[in-house]
Amino acid sequence: MAEENKIQPGSIISSDLTVHHAEGVRDFYKAVVGWQHSDFPMGEYADYIMNTPDGNPAAGICHQAGVNEGLPPLWIVYFAVADLKQSIEMCQDRGGIVHRRPEGTITSGSYAIIEYPAGAFCGLSQI
Repeated sequence: MAEENKIQPGSIISSDLTVHHAEGVRDFYKAVVGWQHSDFPMGEYADYIMNTPDGNPAAGICHQAGVNEGLPPLWIVYFAVADLKQSIEMCQDRGGIVHRRPEGTITSGSYAIIEYPAGAFCGLSQI
């Protein structure tokens, strides 16, 4: 029996772009890259999961609203980590900034947005 592929710590697991006028940005990438989209409900609005033509998720395009308010309008890459709480602590110990903390109990899929001291942003997601 083949062993199931598991996401390893340090793997890139997704990327999201958070912007105002997300519909226009969504349509731009659909035309330029060839993605399709599906809605991701966020309460009073929907963000977008950008999918390859065969339906596999490739990226996210999000409104700069709600939990995403204040995030910079740039592609944020998400890295898998084994222990999100520890990774957040290590970020702060090394002079990084935590812009978004996980809500509630940290479980698989919980995430944080951090900034390296020199200004680079990324997301961390617990596997």
